[in-house]
Amino acid sequence: MDKRDFDAVVVGSGPNGLAAAIALQQSGLSVLLVEGKDTLGGGLRTAELTLPGFKHDICSAIHPMAAESPYFKTLPLAAHGLQFIAPPVAAAHPFDTGRAAALFTSLTETAEKLTVDEPAYRRLLEPLVRDWPQLAPAILGPLRIPRHPLVMARFGLDAVQSASALVKRFRTPEARGLWAGMAAHAIQPLSNPTTAAFGLVLMAVGHRGGWPLTQGGSQSMADALVSYFRSLGGQIETNFYVKSLEQLPSARAVLLDVTPRQLLQIAGHTFSPLYRWQLERYRYGMGVFKIDWALDGPIPFTAPECREAGTVHLGGTFEEIAAAEQQTSDGRHPDRPFILLAQQSLFDSTRAPAGKHTAWAYCHVPNGSRVDRTEAIENQVERFAPGFCERILARHTFDTAQMEEHNSNYIGGDINGGILDVTQLFTRPALRASPYRTSTKGIYLCSSSTPPGGGVHGMCGYHAARQALRDIFKQPAPPLSSN
Repeated sequence: MDKRDFDAVVVGSGPNGLAAAIALQQSGLSVLLVEGKDTLGGGLRTAELTLPGFKHDICSAIHPMAAESPYFKTLPLAAHGLQFIAPPVAAAHPFDTGRAAALFTSLTETAEKLTVDEPAYRRLLEPLVRDWPQLAPAILGPLRIPRHPLVMARFGLDAVQSASALVKRFRTPEARGLWAGMAAHAIQPLSNPTTAAFGLVLMAVGHRGGWPLTQGGSQSMADALVSYFRSLGGQIETNFYVKSLEQLPSARAVLLDVTPRQLLQIAGHTFSPLYRWQLERYRYGMGVFKIDWALDGPIPFTAPECREAGTVHLGGTFEEIAAAEQQTSDGRHPDRPFILLAQQSLFDSTRAPAGKHTAWAYCHVPNGSRVDRTEAIENQVERFAPGFCERILARHTFDTAQMEEHNSNYIGGDINGGILDVTQLFTRPALRASPYRTSTKGIYLCSSSTPPGGGVHGMCGYHAARQALRDIFKQPAPPLSSN
């Protein structure tokens, strides 16, 4: 009889590592989860980075994909302390005119406020929002024949386009700017094919449940996942940084929540030459420069929609944002970068002392950049919120190297585990029948370097666990939510 210390070992406790560990433990296996840091969560961590009493999300802050994850929706996370908070405005996009476009949970309200672009917006989003339950498992999984091919084909015709091509459907600066901010979550030039997919998905999930944050900080999501895993009998070991398979206890399956660079270091000597060759050519994308602020009051945005939004996209017109993202991709640092900003304390009083506030923001930078973007980011905020800088009590910054030091998966500051362009969207990290299998039996990749890529949804981990359950344990995976 094959006697091992554990049935499975999962390396890394980000949302994908936690999802993989839970799915395996749900199936009756004995699972050990190991984490290199002293706290669990990967990108789901919260800390007092600036002043005492000010809680800042170190990486992930707003969680539209978590709330709509087909796997996370099956887990009793509320019973383990997780509480989502949906701001009145999911995302706002201000302009120099003092006006702003906004993504509301209500598709009707969003479309009506886009005036002459209301019909175009409805034609684009209504089918996607309606069909999301059928689309989600296919969009948030590996490339395969979809269960609903006609529905997927309708989405695919739009999603395969570049954001720059699709924006031609809109006439007003407001609709075009709103679209630019959504598509810029792709972290690549908006002229690239498939960048439309990012904007479409984020808008669709926003119209189904908003763009929520988690009460108490993103750490509370990690804590809920950890609590549920432990309630199933799962075991955890922290301060266990894995550099080699030989460090791990014996197990029938090892699942690694790492990117190809670490995978090669840990297990590359066991891989076939072809698989190693593919991993060595894996490409990482733009990095981020991030700021957290402790504030003496809320950000004084001119546009009222921004004062009700959990997320604010700062960058102006479509043309301005597209130019900034292209310059960054080309290795430059634009004077007016595109900014993603979150203001969690407006909706969660646990984030700051009474009467005070926090804010979180980042801009894209060339991979590995050490350039300090503090002034450029704060100038962009001040542009749409005059008087903002006067409210800053303290700030904390991360450049790309510091982001990678915090989380070794953020290679060069890339928070998506590799660029999500058309060549790596579904074939990440290598072109294989299953992207989760490595060339070595029993070793699997479960990070955002596999489909569907970055974001807090746990689906990379779920699908990797599903593959391991089929291959090694001859068991089905826990079912997904159909809602």
